[in-house]
Amino acid sequence: MRYQISGKQIDVGDALKAYVERELAGAVQKYAERPTDAHVVFSRIAGEYTCEATVHLSTGLTAQAKAHEHEVYAAFDQCCEKMEKQLRRYKRRLKDHHRARSEPVELSGAASYILASETEGEDSEPESLQPIIVAEMETRIPSLSVGEAVMQMELAGVPVLVFRNEGKNGLNVVYRRDDGNIGWIDP
Repeated sequence: MRYQISGKQIDVGDALKAYVERELAGAVQKYAERPTDAHVVFSRIAGEYTCEATVHLSTGLTAQAKAHEHEVYAAFDQCCEKMEKQLRRYKRRLKDHHRARSEPVELSGAASYILASETEGEDSEPESLQPIIVAEMETRIPSLSVGEAVMQMELAGVPVLVFRNEGKNGLNVVYRRDDGNIGWIDP
């Protein structure tokens, strides 16, 4: 597994990097057979350390966790526990889908844009109906079943996931509804 361990405005020493690699590898390998890479970012805000971890699995799933503590090692330990709990909760589903899936998830590229928000008063008319593009990036759209898409959305903790439906080979969307249920858009 490849590790990318960094700090935002703090120095991440070799001892912390070694600790993160050892503990995260132990936690993730219990529940996920083939993790590909992990990104861990430490930051400090007003005397409190924040640890954000993202682990990508070869099945196409992404697990994320975030924790805040007054000590940097405690923040990582809490983040690692959350990651382990997430993966433990989904272990059966991951194993069931992993057995049915003989090859890794296929990812296709798509353009992703960040649009500028309206900063003027709400009553004023915009100069143009074309939005202002702030950034243009490449994003990946996974090929998943609906069940895998829902699992991926829950693992990532995001409200919406766009995916290519393996059964119909078209773009679909799953999203968390206001009533707590999950919606599925199949055009």
